[in-house]
Amino acid sequence: MNKRFFSLPALGLIAALATPATAQDADTVVATVNGTDITVGHMIVARASLPQQFQQLPNDVLFSGILEQLINQTLLAQSFDGDLPKRTLLQIENETRSLTAGEELETLFQEKLTDEAIQAAYEAKYEGVTPQEEYNASHILVETEEEAKAIKAELDGGADFAATAREKSTGPSGPNGGQLGWFGAGAMVPSFEAAVISLEVGEVSDPVQTQFGWHVIILNETRVPDAPKLDDVREELLAEVRDAAVEEYVASLTANAQIDQSGAADLDPEILSDLGLVE
Repeated sequence: MNKRFFSLPALGLIAALATPATAQDADTVVATVNGTDITVGHMIVARASLPQQFQQLPNDVLFSGILEQLINQTLLAQSFDGDLPKRTLLQIENETRSLTAGEELETLFQEKLTDEAIQAAYEAKYEGVTPQEEYNASHILVETEEEAKAIKAELDGGADFAATAREKSTGPSGPNGGQLGWFGAGAMVPSFEAAVISLEVGEVSDPVQTQFGWHVIILNETRVPDAPKLDDVREELLAEVRDAAVEEYVASLTANAQIDQSGAADLDPEILSDLGLVE
């Protein structure tokens, strides 16, 4: 035979004809156990339900383990003799209910979680809203008013605030010079917040009492932050739109449903722990 008769493309074509590619989809049978098929779809769903620590493993590591698990489960299920216990039937009902509800929510999310909805949520939350002033402050926390007054006198006399905080503050921020970082309205207890708001930048407060003790505070900086960019808060907005869509949809279903909860009125909540009822 002339060695030049077959070109490389021709050899590739012959190989393809000799070993045709097998179409693979969810119905592709991976194994058969006593006549029961295990499919690619079964394996995909099993992988998706693995604990999070296993989700990170590559598929070539998981493949054989998942297949072995499904084979073993099939063998055990085939070996089961008798009627399924009530608890298992109830679990199947609950799982079916949960999965079906999840599919309905997926349909809802496809309709509601649009770029337009995210944009509208962003505009409602941030556009036209005056940003609140934020404060950067440090404090020195001590147990008594007398200690706080003495520290205030030292600071008025020129002592360094951060060094004094590291030396004398009993609060967790003491080793860091008393630095509290940036915070907005509502982040601190009312008396502390009021003292901070009353200060000028660089000014040190008189002793301020809270439930934690006595504070001497210095206001380091103030700022009025710009509204965040949409991409920076997209996930937060997505969660808000999703939660609102679920709440609204479930409320509409509830309003049009006939729901009778009278059977729960006389039940003792402790019944939830009585597994003997479902044996």
